[in-house]
Amino acid sequence: MQRDTAVESVFSPVRAPTTFEETVERLGTAIRAGILPAGSQLPSERTLADQLGISRSTLRQALTALVQSGHLIALRGRGGGTFVTERPPLSEVDGKQPLGADAWAVLDFRVAIETGVTLLAAERAEPDDLDRLEELVDRMAEVAPREDFGRYRRADIRFHVGVAQAARSPRLLSAMTEVQSQMSDLIILIAHPPAVLGHSNEQHRRLVELLRRRDAPAAVRLMREHIEGTEHILAGLI
Repeated sequence: MQRDTAVESVFSPVRAPTTFEETVERLGTAIRAGILPAGSQLPSERTLADQLGISRSTLRQALTALVQSGHLIALRGRGGGTFVTERPPLSEVDGKQPLGADAWAVLDFRVAIETGVTLLAAERAEPDDLDRLEELVDRMAEVAPREDFGRYRRADIRFHVGVAQAARSPRLLSAMTEVQSQMSDLIILIAHPPAVLGHSNEQHRRLVELLRRRDAPAAVRLMREHIEGTEHILAGLI
């Protein structure tokens, strides 16, 4: 593949801790912008992982997500490799628009509400609250592999609302319900590959563990990473 400045920026190192999500965003955005044109081949897995500065397992997760969303295609055998599809799904005019100011305002609102309720939940959650959150994590783990996004999303909403309930703040609970409704309007615009859902749910599971330990700083950092990951996925696939 012929190199130019734009292409070089696509294959520059990805920063931690959202390496998976940022890789999806980086490649998805490059495909939509035509920097990686239809039919072009990505570097080999080993080369691409080295260029991005990420592990091969993380790269495989990101590539799998982009294959499942229809942005890439993986071919085996002689002459095989990973290629940009001939008609990436979000490159057509189909009513989907890039994230605008209103969308980013919703995402900013989400940061304020979710990190706030996480801080208070780490201080105030009761064991029953955390048991219910863990049950929802298990429910999402069961449905994600079957690509039943409707069931997954319903459990996901209940999880985040459940964190707000554990914070024992009626006003924040109302705000969380509002922000989850607004987020649904954004999330419905993108594909939902099982790799993305599985990665997100592992963060849910880790969050419950941190809340049980009442480790508020670590829980807030993880929630911020979780939200930032969604931002990367939205930016990469819309």
